[in-house]
Amino acid sequence: MDSVEVPQYFFTCPISLQIMTDPVTTITGITYDRENIERWLLVDDHPMCPVTKQPLPRDSGLTPNHTLRRLIQAWCVVNASRGVERIPAPRAPVDGPGIRKLVHGLSVPRLQLDSLNLIAALARENESNRRCMLQYGVSGAMVDVINACTERKQMDRIDVALGVLHSLRVAPDDLKPIVAGDPRIIDSMTWILQHGAGDDRDVRSTAALVLKSVIEAADSRVLEQLKPDFFQAVLSLVRDPISQQGTKAALQVLLHAAAWGRNRIKIVEAGGVKEIVELELTAPDKRTTELNLGLLNQLCASADGRAELVGNAAGIATVSKRILRVSSLADDQGVRILSSLCRYSATTEVLQEMMSLGAVSKLCLVLQANCSSSVKEKARWVLRLHSAVWKDSPCLHAYLPSRYT
Repeated sequence: MDSVEVPQYFFTCPISLQIMTDPVTTITGITYDRENIERWLLVDDHPMCPVTKQPLPRDSGLTPNHTLRRLIQAWCVVNASRGVERIPAPRAPVDGPGIRKLVHGLSVPRLQLDSLNLIAALARENESNRRCMLQYGVSGAMVDVINACTERKQMDRIDVALGVLHSLRVAPDDLKPIVAGDPRIIDSMTWILQHGAGDDRDVRSTAALVLKSVIEAADSRVLEQLKPDFFQAVLSLVRDPISQQGTKAALQVLLHAAAWGRNRIKIVEAGGVKEIVELELTAPDKRTTELNLGLLNQLCASADGRAELVGNAAGIATVSKRILRVSSLADDQGVRILSSLCRYSATTEVLQEMMSLGAVSKLCLVLQANCSSSVKEKARWVLRLHSAVWKDSPCLHAYLPSRYT
């Protein structure tokens, strides 16, 4: 295949630069592969033609280019001996009656697996199919399947249903009534995270991504009733990372849930502070660090959270090290954490530890760095608050007394 010259201008999609398998022509006269242009319009939300830059409404029609598809198919046949595979004929888009029939099949035991696999195959094909599925209640049906299969411990079917639910990218407003109507999905996701091990690690990774959407759609009543084993299950994804996406999704779940005070205590009791600090010691990417510091900031709003961070040998050092090294958001969260410790947990030992570990020096550097005025003001407030303790330090003797005493 590498030695075959592809007619670039005619056969390749302007978006992916790959051979088109289902060419469709837009109202601007440009032909694209269906999957790519649907994603461009419906998922990425770009209301213009990628080539001409002319307006291209989301609901504009896409006309199948049968002539071009036959030409591509003929070219594939001619070059079959050189490793070129024949493109499959595109399936007709699904319609409402077809989706309703498949959804009904999910409730019939002997038809459930076949219906589930067919829904998954159709969801993978293109954005039009996924939009149709959302319109005819497939997302709610997948939640029902997950709950039922969790009770029967059918992990293979759970895996397929999670994949469909994730691929549908259900909007929070559409997911809210589903979660509110059957909050058992939280218990089901907890069980999946607890029991998805070994060959089921991919299931746990997808479950984390779906759980993020579920928690973001959950109302306060559901969030206030989250159980300790839920947080232990989510933290297992932090302790035993499966994928970067899975870890970030788990952190976002915890961060969203931590907006409720009781949940902060549950996270701390489940070992959250320790797990987050240990994750940060692995030097993760920028976004993970921002999530870690954001969650630590939330947990430090509670006395137990502050006590855990102060009691962790690497806690203060890890937070101060990240300030001025990652991003402006990390700077803000890091300074907020140190501010909480200095306001509510400022024992002599803590203040001396901050001095010896370089946290105080880092706060001084914040005042000289290109940080936001709010971050500088918070750092300045902390330095003023404990200047009597810190001003005698040799490294700060010339800096603090003249400015903050």
